[in-house]
Amino acid sequence: MENNTQKLIQAAKQAQLNSYAPYSNFRVGSAILADNGKVYAGCNVENAAYPLGQCAEAGAIASMILDGGKKIVKILVASPNEKICPPCGGCRQKIKEFADKNTEILMSDNQGNIQSVDIAGLLPFAFELD
Repeated sequence: MENNTQKLIQAAKQAQLNSYAPYSNFRVGSAILADNGKVYAGCNVENAAYPLGQCAEAGAIASMILDGGKKIVKILVASPNEKICPPCGGCRQKIKEFADKNTEILMSDNQGNIQSVDIAGLLPFAFELD
């Protein structure tokens, strides 16, 4: 496994530990390798008012933008169980906003299995302003 992917796995798993998931107990971590070479992580943060929570991918994207990153080179979403955890519909569109055709989207389960998809496969009918 390439070094960047291993860094993303480690960062996403560390983020999972800090997840705030008292309602679902479904702890998700995500990590991004950005165009500036840095890694940014995020975790899901639930809220009693269900729609007000935040997904791990959104947290990682916000961290990237805050630090000046512009594009997602690679993103990994770490599932807390034996099934991969694909991004929700909203996160698919958020990822698309900062991705290009070469962006690699990785989804891992807790056994170390990884599935890879490109942005067209993740969100075939993305909303675009162009």
